[in-house]
Amino acid sequence: MSELLLQPEERFAIEIEKRKALDGTELTVLNLGPTHPATHGIFQNLLLMDGERIVDGEGTVGYIHRAFEKIAENRPFYQINVLTDRLNYCSSPINNMCWWMTIEKALNIEIPKRVQYLRVIIMELARIADHIICSSVMGVDTGALTGFLYVFQYREKIYEIYEEICGARLTTNMGRIGGFERDWNDIAWKKIHEFLEEFPPIWKEFESMLERNRIFMDRTVGVGGISAEQAISYGFTGPNLRAAGVDYDVRVMSPYSSYEDFEFEIPVGKNGDCYDRFCVRNAEVWESLKIIRQAIDKLPEGPYHADVPHYYLPPKEDVYTSMESLIYHFKIIMGEVPVPVTEVYHAVEGGNGELGFYLLTDGSRTPYRLHFRRPCFIYYQAFNEIVKGSMLSDAIATLSSLNVIAGELDA
Repeated sequence: MSELLLQPEERFAIEIEKRKALDGTELTVLNLGPTHPATHGIFQNLLLMDGERIVDGEGTVGYIHRAFEKIAENRPFYQINVLTDRLNYCSSPINNMCWWMTIEKALNIEIPKRVQYLRVIIMELARIADHIICSSVMGVDTGALTGFLYVFQYREKIYEIYEEICGARLTTNMGRIGGFERDWNDIAWKKIHEFLEEFPPIWKEFESMLERNRIFMDRTVGVGGISAEQAISYGFTGPNLRAAGVDYDVRVMSPYSSYEDFEFEIPVGKNGDCYDRFCVRNAEVWESLKIIRQAIDKLPEGPYHADVPHYYLPPKEDVYTSMESLIYHFKIIMGEVPVPVTEVYHAVEGGNGELGFYLLTDGSRTPYRLHFRRPCFIYYQAFNEIVKGSMLSDAIATLSSLNVIAGELDA
């Protein structure tokens, strides 16, 4: 028990001495990260190796040094949205929407149906972008670069849609309390329709290239597996949980933003290994495309934001001509828009799993306490247990398939 309190280097040194005394073999310590091409982010894994086999490991979080929860607790509510962009930055609009929905729940604001559908469209596009990156990078990590180059251009096309909607590509800072900053223009809709037409055959080719590829299957089938019971005990959600056979999806279990209006399946796997995680994400891309098409077909007419002048910035031209608009504009810009004393938790199905914001307010202009539930932080806790006993090359594929984004590790 006392060994658990030791630094990993000291604990591994004891293990090395024990093994040497036992059978004369030598174990070695290997740093996988904090900056390593295969980790796709800044995190360190200290591995105790027996040749190429992993005997033990310990992960380290904290290299990002951001403390964004504490930063958020000292900022007005509007200024917190830019922090959410930096969580899972591969699908930042989902983070933005979750934050606005949390505030709207705290304020008990009713959102127009059109806004809810627009949010569904943008969140599903973000999910596709997230899965494009994860699945194609899995190919890179197992030796297949072509697929990555082939589909990555379609992530760019999604970013161009973001650009039309909000003016930004990666850290989108999209939306406002009650809706969007402006209605979507014709160019944005044209790009969405082009994407829906061009992307499906490309994704089909990508799937065909890897899902029955002998080399890819050898590198991923039966590798990095986690059982449903283990996944639940760690708190897994999203594709990583569904790959283990658990059909939990926040969009279905706790519908938000009118997800109950759409028909879609929840893809699930059986073994919870790298291959199942890859296949589940691929299948989810098809379901997201299905949802987007339904949302466009059913898109209601109406305003693109709720009528909440205390919280929604007025049109700029009104600020110059209306005293009431000028006052609202000043108060919102200066952060003087307190949220009543309340306690809320709102979660959405992020690209990587359940993303939730727990907000505690005391009636002031900043949160009293704010906690971000980041799915990647949970996956990373399980990583060393998953790879224990496997080969070093399997650890690379496993980390890739879990899609751990470093931006969600350090709160």
